[in-house]
Amino acid sequence: MPESTEVKRPVITPLRVVIALCLIAPFVAMLWVSSYAKADPALGGIPFFYWYQMLWVLISTALTMLAYKLWQHDQRSRTTSDTAKGGASK
Repeated sequence: MPESTEVKRPVITPLRVVIALCLIAPFVAMLWVSSYAKADPALGGIPFFYWYQMLWVLISTALTMLAYKLWQHDQRSRTTSDTAKGGASK
């Protein structure tokens, strides 16, 4: 069998760890109910419990968008490096 000279890139990279953290953070924040199960401080008459959750809707959207853009960058860099080496991935 001929030996392959193709170098495999690691599956877990620092960029992919950042992507995972961006996607996991909202779940951790929302599942840790005891951290926000209170009424004070109220914001414009809205108890903390409610406005904290609504704030996380916005934060989750931003983190998901960031994770998506980082994933696109990761995939482009992997495709570019594979084609530059002469190998075809997919």
